[in-house]
Amino acid sequence: MLSAISAVTLFGSILAGCGSNSESAAGKSTTTPAPGAATPAAKATLQPEKELVIGGNGATVEKLMKDDIFPKFNKKYPDVKITYVSGVSTELVAKVKAQKAAPQIDMTVIEGGEQESGRVEELWDTLSDKDIPNMAKVGADLKVKDNSGVAVNFTPMGISYNSEMVKAKGLPVPESWNDLTKPELKGNITLTEISSNFGRSATIMMAYANGGSEKNMDAGFEKLKVIAGYLPTFAKSAAQLQQNLQDKTAAYTAWTMARSIVQKKESGLPLEFVIPKEGANLVPNVATLVKGAPHPNAAKLFTDFLLSDEVQTMYATKLYYNPAVNVKLPEDTAKLIDFDRKKVVQFDYEVLSKNTKAWLDRFNKEVAPLVGKK
Repeated sequence: MLSAISAVTLFGSILAGCGSNSESAAGKSTTTPAPGAATPAAKATLQPEKELVIGGNGATVEKLMKDDIFPKFNKKYPDVKITYVSGVSTELVAKVKAQKAAPQIDMTVIEGGEQESGRVEELWDTLSDKDIPNMAKVGADLKVKDNSGVAVNFTPMGISYNSEMVKAKGLPVPESWNDLTKPELKGNITLTEISSNFGRSATIMMAYANGGSEKNMDAGFEKLKVIAGYLPTFAKSAAQLQQNLQDKTAAYTAWTMARSIVQKKESGLPLEFVIPKEGANLVPNVATLVKGAPHPNAAKLFTDFLLSDEVQTMYATKLYYNPAVNVKLPEDTAKLIDFDRKKVVQFDYEVLSKNTKAWLDRFNKEVAPLVGKK
């Protein structure tokens, strides 16, 4: 699942935006594309190669791909053998970069921040609705810089908390990103380190909550130092966050709404999700075509399939991602994944890409040594 859910401008110079609107009617709901969405182009006439290698997140995302999406794609293209390479987005970008001279992965579906890192490294080929007709159904506010990818879904960041633990211990219901630094959260919070999108986004939003931004992270790092003192360790991955919540060694974490809903439904934990009053960023999942991919036609056809109504509905009903195109959803699902688009905060992902290494160095020097010191 590893890591973001309209007409909200998003991603600064990388994405003009990422969002959708939900309208509920009796027994149905629709998501409306942003103004400026183009009319779908004529159907592509590409002939797929016999193989396709896709890199994407593991866990529930991998399960959906293998159990549902691949079989349906193979009904249309039965001769295409699909191989799935699972991993977190940073790992997948690193693999594509290592294979740059002789690509083995044809396409990836990764988080927007990591997609931008790959764009800077010139890892992705340009996409066009001439070959991927369903791209034209994605609103202009979802556009990825240089058409180096296309967003296929999204989800908002925020704070998830165990309502039963919070009530039993008399802990605060979070309303602000600054609530994560309250002394009573000591021993009750789990957070990923800043190399993960979850920890990084939370730190940026704590900067925003205190007068800063991704362009001025001092306030965010000061708040992260306080949280470090409350933790036995920073989590290395979303899987570790999930385990800490399941073990009830933590009542709070910062991650996405989609993950919070999935965890609540799968484990039965009484998790609640809030977008703090200062707002939050969105996390999109972006499909890319690897430059020099050995099976480009199959990759383009699969990307187009990910944007079909059928798959977009599966993303919403099975993984609780907001769809990237105008698609009818069951009313209960539409209500479950709805949120206040006015609270979306723009992140300049080009700034993130340029500063991530420096932030990691700062984290290791200033924050990591403070773990467990309060």
